[in-house]
Amino acid sequence: MKRGIRLLGVLFIMIQAIQAQELKSPNGQLKMSFELKKDGTPTYQLFYKNKLVIKTSKLGLELKDDKTSLLNNFSLSDTKTAAFDETWKPVWGEEAQIRNHYNELAVTLTQKETERIMVVRFRMFNEGLGFRYEFPAQENLVYFIIKEERTQFAMAGDHTAFWIPGDYDTQEYDYTESKLSEIRSFSEGAVTENLSQTSFSPTGVQTSLIMKTNDGLYLNLHEAALINYSCMHLNLDDKNMVFESWLTPDANGDKGYMQAPANSPWRTIMVSDDARDILASKMTLNLNEPCAIEDTSWIKPVKYIGVWWEMITGKGSWQYTDDLPAVQLGVTDYTKVTPNKTHSANNTKVKRYIDFASKHGFDAVLVEGWNVGWEDWYGHSKDYVFDFVTPYPDFDVEEIHAYAKSKGVDMMMHHETSASVRNYERHMDAAYQFMNDHGYKSVKSGYVGDILPRGENHYNQWIVNHYQYAIEKAADYKIMVNAHEAVRPTGIARTYPNLIGNESARGTEYQSFGGSKPNHVTVLPFTRLIGGPMDYTPGIFEMDISKLNPENHSHVNSTIANQLALYVTMYSPLQMAADLPEHYEQFMDAFQFIKDVAIDWDQSIYLEAEPGHYITVARKEKGSSNWFVGNVNGNDARTSKISLDFLDKDKKYEATIYADARDAHYKTNPQAYVISKKKVTHKTKLSQLSVPGGGYAISIKAL
Repeated sequence: MKRGIRLLGVLFIMIQAIQAQELKSPNGQLKMSFELKKDGTPTYQLFYKNKLVIKTSKLGLELKDDKTSLLNNFSLSDTKTAAFDETWKPVWGEEAQIRNHYNELAVTLTQKETERIMVVRFRMFNEGLGFRYEFPAQENLVYFIIKEERTQFAMAGDHTAFWIPGDYDTQEYDYTESKLSEIRSFSEGAVTENLSQTSFSPTGVQTSLIMKTNDGLYLNLHEAALINYSCMHLNLDDKNMVFESWLTPDANGDKGYMQAPANSPWRTIMVSDDARDILASKMTLNLNEPCAIEDTSWIKPVKYIGVWWEMITGKGSWQYTDDLPAVQLGVTDYTKVTPNKTHSANNTKVKRYIDFASKHGFDAVLVEGWNVGWEDWYGHSKDYVFDFVTPYPDFDVEEIHAYAKSKGVDMMMHHETSASVRNYERHMDAAYQFMNDHGYKSVKSGYVGDILPRGENHYNQWIVNHYQYAIEKAADYKIMVNAHEAVRPTGIARTYPNLIGNESARGTEYQSFGGSKPNHVTVLPFTRLIGGPMDYTPGIFEMDISKLNPENHSHVNSTIANQLALYVTMYSPLQMAADLPEHYEQFMDAFQFIKDVAIDWDQSIYLEAEPGHYITVARKEKGSSNWFVGNVNGNDARTSKISLDFLDKDKKYEATIYADARDAHYKTNPQAYVISKKKVTHKTKLSQLSVPGGGYAISIKAL
């Protein structure tokens, strides 16, 4: 009898071994353990340097109107392993070459009762784990509706997190720093006013989520390759410290309509004991498909200025007239109304911007408010709101195009949709063709307000598909896209590099809407920028907004040196000098850095990093020996100490340092800066003060 018990014990261990699978990172520091529980529920754990960082967490999806769903009763029917190592060249980026190196495990699960098949594919990189659900073509699972994805991320402790509230319609919140257990108590205060917002839970947060454990590990949760699926939020069970995926619903409350063969986006977990590894990771890009555009010669990084900040501050207006409470496209005769004299998109002003751009070497000029319809564009659930081709009487498209061309400057189009998505798709071909006909190579699109069709949200499957459609349609016309208020990026710019920027977070405009926290820009690279570049629109030199608009008492919570550093720390191939030309003309010595700084890079090295406190990065200009360094600082003054050992050992350089003055402060003395020059080599070490909300920027040029 004892022998029989022993045999049963050995058999049980063998069965458990078959059900449990392991996957390690190429450097061996990360290990994932996959296991089917007794009831056939798939689970995983994640270890970093033998330390448990993700406790046993369930995998699966709950289906609508389905008794069994895809949650349990699975058996392991197959496993496949693979190793992959390649180097690829992005069209633009922080690096000239990117290594894509991972080990892979694909587990095929068969549900006993239904004979449905689901594959969970894991990819382990040195800096983290990605996994997704795959649904092969099969008879018993063809069309299905996701009620909820039940992916779990079980935390191993009550970590410190930098989070924004879960919301189906906006990501434009300031970050809250708290313990996970404190999210519930801070949630109500973290939800600030926005033109469209839909919160779903007092413990709901958005990805990318950055956390720090008590023992100094950094964890980041996000997703990659969001295609034909709803955007994932996270909902925290704060009693057990377990995050669960929470997909954005559609107008019916459904989370996703699927047709096999299909797959989910990748769920990503980055882990390191060095915060710099999180910033430097290219895992999100690597989990996306290679470039789908055969000829990318027309896709080029852009440094631009624009007629924008004066409207944001209230100094000027988007609308042409104040006479009309409502307008109808094709009916309203704008030649018969009284101009309000505050309309910013007029020929004279736009030419002033074109002249400034030409003089100082900028690529393009953005003009907002050029097209008819702005008098009642927002808040009326208006379907036919813009046509994207008809200018106001004081903006001559042909004249401006010819003038810009004569000055060697491109014009950047603006398409505000007012979230009327159906209307935008209705006009998209004509709008893109209009751009081709008038020399516009890039477009800034916007989705302000509640989505039309009514009841849809900014981040559900249907609207995610619209954003993707707009990018792909733009590629047909060789147009680059910078989408504002769209879904946060998930690395899709690898596949469609004409997506040169997004907003999708709280940008500089909020400095004119009451201000952002002074440490905001020390958090964004750990969160929003994990999925792709942001059109943050830096470069504000006049921090007192009342000087532009006496009725607006906002203050830009940043020093000038901090604003300069953003061109390096907030990576983007699309960089705006967002302030007014007359403000730059008051500080031309500081403006020189904005003129000089590159927007495309061969190499990037993160020198210092601590979320919420500071980031220092050095980048080498593409095709050049020049380097640029940026440091942004948080709430407290700090001395940054860096080595320039990344410089070429055989070269000598001159560094121009743009730094906070000793008495500078983001609130009381933001325009105090000092500029110094010094000869440097790879042996040079620098020690530099960064004041609260401050920083420094360095231009390093080979002699």
